Amino acid sequence: MSFTDQTRRRRTFAIISHPDAGKTTLTEKLLLFSGAIHIAGSVKARKASRHATSDWMEIEKQRGISVASSVMQMVYRDCVINLLDTPGHKDFSEDTYRVLTAVDSALMVIDSANGVEPQTRRLIEVCRQRGTPIMTFINKLDREGRDPLELLDEVEQALGMPCTPMTWPVGQGKQFGGIMDLRAGHMRVFQAGEEKHDSDEDELIALSDETQLQQRFGQEYQSSKDSMELASGAAEAFSQELFFAAKQTPVFFGSGVNNFGVQEVLDALVDLAPAPGVRFSTQADGSQRPIAPDDEGFSGVVFKVQANMDANHRDRIAFVRVASGKFTPGMKLRVQRNGKELRPTSVVTFMSQRREAVEEAYAGDIIGFTTHGGVQLGDTITQGLPEQKDIQYTGLPFFAPELFQTVELADPLKSKQLQQGLQQLGEEGAIQVFKPAAGGNMLLGAIGQLQFEVVQHRLQTEYGVKCRLGGSSFVGARWVSAKNEQDLRKFMDKNAAKLAYDGVDALAYLLTSPYDLRLTQERHPEITFHALREHAGLELQRS
Repeated sequence: MSFTDQTRRRRTFAIISHPDAGKTTLTEKLLLFSGAIHIAGSVKARKASRHATSDWMEIEKQRGISVASSVMQMVYRDCVINLLDTPGHKDFSEDTYRVLTAVDSALMVIDSANGVEPQTRRLIEVCRQRGTPIMTFINKLDREGRDPLELLDEVEQALGMPCTPMTWPVGQGKQFGGIMDLRAGHMRVFQAGEEKHDSDEDELIALSDETQLQQRFGQEYQSSKDSMELASGAAEAFSQELFFAAKQTPVFFGSGVNNFGVQEVLDALVDLAPAPGVRFSTQADGSQRPIAPDDEGFSGVVFKVQANMDANHRDRIAFVRVASGKFTPGMKLRVQRNGKELRPTSVVTFMSQRREAVEEAYAGDIIGFTTHGGVQLGDTITQGLPEQKDIQYTGLPFFAPELFQTVELADPLKSKQLQQGLQQLGEEGAIQVFKPAAGGNMLLGAIGQLQFEVVQHRLQTEYGVKCRLGGSSFVGARWVSAKNEQDLRKFMDKNAAKLAYDGVDALAYLLTSPYDLRLTQERHPEITFHALREHAGLELQRS
């Protein structure tokens, strides 16, 4: 198979939703239908020994939530599908934003009873900014929910783009009869399923066989047919071009927990979702250089660093989205940020926590390798060829935290373990760690309270460090820069007590009140205050 054919086989997408919309359950069922797993776990089955494949962290199993994104690769209909499950909880939205930089499309899951919820809207906005194509799956049709037409209208309003139904439900809740597949021209009759799947047992009725459909489902079929015709008549015909441009979303209905409507989504991902496309490297002068996925030279970007995936080895895995070229074991790589050489010895693909050695990887694939430092979030990695020395992918944002807490050790003898734990958790983006310029206790910065709880739990279970989290007078932060080095030095001398360095030694000004920023800006017009920075610090340096 040629190089270009291999690239075109790839589909890389993220599943996004509001918490509890059924995202992780749908992930399980996609794995089940592709043949990647044979028995599906459940997020809610907390007492069971079997948990969702994508929820591998101990705290995820305890709480029944996803707190870190996970990567799974599967093969279906000769396509290599790279699926990234993301945390739904807003406190971990940064992890989701980072994942969205590594995918070519997104599958948005919506609860049929609740419609488009606040966190979904935030994620939609990120997708819109990046021009990421979105497929929509309306879930939990086996429960009483809202009218499909009403849901479609709400999705259109939230996305700011028209919906094109690809499937349509016949009834819902106790009256749920099945799904009309408008692409295939048949109705798949509903059967409750849980852990296993056998497509041979599915009953299909051709949509042209109206007599049988009327006899089986009566009024439910008629009213569903009427609303489907109304929706299809009002909607634009599906256009691959509009979908790729993020100006149209195909919509699917189903019940993830019952394995229903999943087959249609999986087939659509193969048939409709985009293969890896051109990415842009930001040059030193700020210009953009296009890099095609089937370019000869290897390049990739580190979009995630995860510590302690294997509790026995205390390892750190760097997740890399391959942007161009082909990766083979033994390659000598270059980290563009510092020009250092990298020769990873164990490179793997993922099935959540399980790993398999990589024989080869192409654009769109997600690979991981063990790192002992030297690699940061946002780093661009290339094959080290001279003509590639100026390649730098950007777009991995780091948002200014809104909550701060101090860290105090219960056992002073564990300070080394604390330093290591905070450094590694900071590098993976689980929390932001700030070291006050004037000295004193380390500060943790977060978007939501739950992040602190997760970090505290992980410090104890993964690093053996018990610590107390204390209050802080700071209510926000801004990274600072100045065109003139002298101006920056003067600012630092006057505000030493409010300055801190983050995990990549970028300088930040810590705010003590909502008015603090405005007053400081007025006093120091020569200083630029940044609400976000690139992970590699590049945006900040350029400001």
